[in-house]
Amino acid sequence: MSLTASDADTPDPRRYQAALDLLHRHLEGSVAHEPFVQTVEFDESIPRWYVRFGCDGRDAATIYFDLRQRSLHHEVYFLPDPLYRREAVYALLLKANHQSYGTHASIAADGEVYLTGRTLLEHLDAAELDRLIGSIYQYTERWFPTLVRLAFRPD
Repeated sequence: MSLTASDADTPDPRRYQAALDLLHRHLEGSVAHEPFVQTVEFDESIPRWYVRFGCDGRDAATIYFDLRQRSLHHEVYFLPDPLYRREAVYALLLKANHQSYGTHASIAADGEVYLTGRTLLEHLDAAELDRLIGSIYQYTERWFPTLVRLAFRPD
């Protein structure tokens, strides 16, 4: 049996349902019970999960996981538009991107920085979710304090 182009473009409702079940089970279960996780919430209307975690370098960060027809998108508000040394901040973000897994810094039209990424549903499992959360946590712990100093301290 061969797939036509239209077959390949059609979302698989079973894969979507399996991803939905996995996200409920894993994020609201074992992830929610991790010591660094402050809260896990779900908004059924989007559908979106909010995973808020504590950090050493900042009070907290929240990962938005949005389930789409073919992929899981994630986003973290990372940093306001830099007031100082914008070029140095952007250069450091590019270096950080080179070392990260599954997530990367992006600059919005207003200059604010986000960590973003997506995973195709066929690659999504509990281990991949854990890798993404760990990568986002590591990116935040490693780079946020240095970037804040560069972006918001005039000295």
